[in-house]
Amino acid sequence: MANSYFKFRQFTVHQDLCAMKVTTDACLFGAWAASNTAAATRGELRVLDAGAGTGLLSFMMAQQTNAEIDMVEIDPDAFEQANENTRLSPWASRIRVINEDVKTIQFPHKYDVIISNPPFYENELKGPDEKKNIAHHSERLLLSELLTVIKENLSAEGLFYLLLPYKRHDGLKELLLKKDLAILELVFVRQSVKHDYFRIILKGNLGAEKQPDTALDEISIWDDKQQYTPEFVAQLKDYYLNL
Repeated sequence: MANSYFKFRQFTVHQDLCAMKVTTDACLFGAWAASNTAAATRGELRVLDAGAGTGLLSFMMAQQTNAEIDMVEIDPDAFEQANENTRLSPWASRIRVINEDVKTIQFPHKYDVIISNPPFYENELKGPDEKKNIAHHSERLLLSELLTVIKENLSAEGLFYLLLPYKRHDGLKELLLKKDLAILELVFVRQSVKHDYFRIILKGNLGAEKQPDTALDEISIWDDKQQYTPEFVAQLKDYYLNL
């Protein structure tokens, strides 16, 4: 059974109401996206967290940047949890939590960054827990629909970040091309140096026809002795308590 909360250096994520719990790969993704954003952008920054869950990604982004952040979460319980986590965080004054469907909101402005850890599974067998089905399966937010949200709401010079299962790698570039979205960087993630890839971290932007070749990288969470790798530690040392 997952812990009811996860304590980081500067914030705590309570998760008892959320089907989607804090995971190591989501922490890696949030840290990577936040550090990339901090390095690539200056000045005022608007961030959209599409399908925010507990709010983990937004808090990691808020820790590293001065962004004004909109979290959007459709599930009422997850929204309540994200709202409470935000209220208890150091960044409540610049994070807004919205309980709506991100596909139907008419946002009043474009975003400099859109970040999402979307539901992973499409057309796959579900379990008996409806909340977990909503969190993990894509019927309410297909990847193609999320890409439409990104295309319609990302600023001309903006960046978007996605965490996806590795099996979505095949055909991913073609799917983005259909939305005129480009992949700037892909990071292939292993659970350990002994495992195959299981996740993809993606950074992209608008305008597929004018983009250079995609930069490729990889990272393993654990080494062969079940210790965090130096690369993982470098990403998470500002967040994890015991690194």
